[in-house]
Amino acid sequence: MTLPQNQVAAITDISQKLVGMQPFEKHYTVSQISKLWAFSESTVRRLFVKEPGVIKICHQSTRKRRGYISLRIPERIAQRVHRRLQGLS
Repeated sequence: MTLPQNQVAAITDISQKLVGMQPFEKHYTVSQISKLWAFSESTVRRLFVKEPGVIKICHQSTRKRRGYISLRIPERIAQRVHRRLQGLS
C-alpha cells in the first residue's frame, strides 16, 4: 500500500521538524555552564530560566522544604544564548 503524495510530504515535514528537536543532544546543568562561562550560578540561572527550550523540573515546597526549579539546558540553547550575549544574533 502506498500513501498519497500529500501525506508523504506531510510526514516528511513532521520528521524533519522532529530531527531539529534532538532529545538526545547534550544537556548542561546550571553549574556546568557557570564553570564553562565563568559566570556565577545565579547569573546563569537568570539567563536561562525564561529561555524557551530549557527543561524545567519543579519541586513544590512543603512545610519542611523550600521549592526549587532544576534546569537542564540543551546544547543548542546554550549556543544560542552565547551568540546573543556576544551580539552575533
